[in-house]
Amino acid sequence: MGQSELLFFGGFLTLIFTMLFIDLGVFSRKSHVIGFKEAISWTSVWVIMAAAFYVFLTQYGEIIHNISNPGQLATKIREYEHSFLLSGNWETDIQAYRTNLALEFLTGYLIEYALSIDNIFVMIVIFGAFHVKEKHYKQILFWGVLGAIVMRFLFIFLGASLLENFHWLMYVFGGILLYTGIKLLYEDQDDEHIDTSKHPVVRFLGTFLRVFPRFVGNNFFIRKNGHLFITPLFVVLMVVEFTDVVFAFDSVPAIFSVTKDPYIVFFSNIFAIMGLRSLFFLLSNIMHLFHYLKFGLGILMLFIGLKMMFHNWMLSWGITTEMSLYIILGILALSVLASIIFPQPKQDDSAHQP
Repeated sequence: MGQSELLFFGGFLTLIFTMLFIDLGVFSRKSHVIGFKEAISWTSVWVIMAAAFYVFLTQYGEIIHNISNPGQLATKIREYEHSFLLSGNWETDIQAYRTNLALEFLTGYLIEYALSIDNIFVMIVIFGAFHVKEKHYKQILFWGVLGAIVMRFLFIFLGASLLENFHWLMYVFGGILLYTGIKLLYEDQDDEHIDTSKHPVVRFLGTFLRVFPRFVGNNFFIRKNGHLFITPLFVVLMVVEFTDVVFAFDSVPAIFSVTKDPYIVFFSNIFAIMGLRSLFFLLSNIMHLFHYLKFGLGILMLFIGLKMMFHNWMLSWGITTEMSLYIILGILALSVLASIIFPQPKQDDSAHQP
């Protein structure tokens, strides 16, 4: 990581953490149930920030890698396998680079944001299984986001290094995405449940740490009789962190199918993760209305897996970054539209009565 890249990266993280702590310190001094108005406000804030970053890339994208001459531009295009050809004119080429970089960011952001919806499905199940009160949701998700930022940083830059040295891993990651897509297509959402006593995180923590038997306000730790205990709230936080790591094995390779630039992968990941908390509160009560969305995510994962495994072949067929963006938007739009046009039939409770 060069000095200019380090400065830009540091500035980006400073902005993200500042916004996160403004959210926690100014708007969330007390644990409370997040209402629809607050959820849609913060969702809008993070979407607007992602859109602003997209516009920034279209105008100043070369700043990330401090590109100032044609030689440096050609090097970065080869290094990260950007899908456009140089014309030989500096102004034309640098603008093409900015536009391509911005499209890669936007496509990666939409992929991660869409896959976050599946993450929301699982988090709803987790909170229900552990009987977490709604007023504690935001605190868990706040600290979960901080942990996710650290884990995604390590995962993304380690993955970029591995892909650079072992190109065959593209086929491995592509295979993982295909498997995930098929699983989503055939997985019954109604069958999702968590056995809290048998979850590997619960068993691990219970083996090595003292677990207090009940929730104690919004505390993660409590001291009793000279001993330090973790509370069930901390256990839930660790389960959420573990779940995010599992999801990272799908979402991060998915964005690598769009761009090999680890900075763009990281930026798109972080903007989507930061918007995940507010999106959770926005969608948690209406998720059942979009019953075809999970099917759409399965199709999306299949497309991304194929794109990762057969990148050059699909590029020759005209499936560029811009075309991929349209395909992703089309898949998501059709799944939402299908859910609206063909709603799930209401359960007839009388049928179960004797």
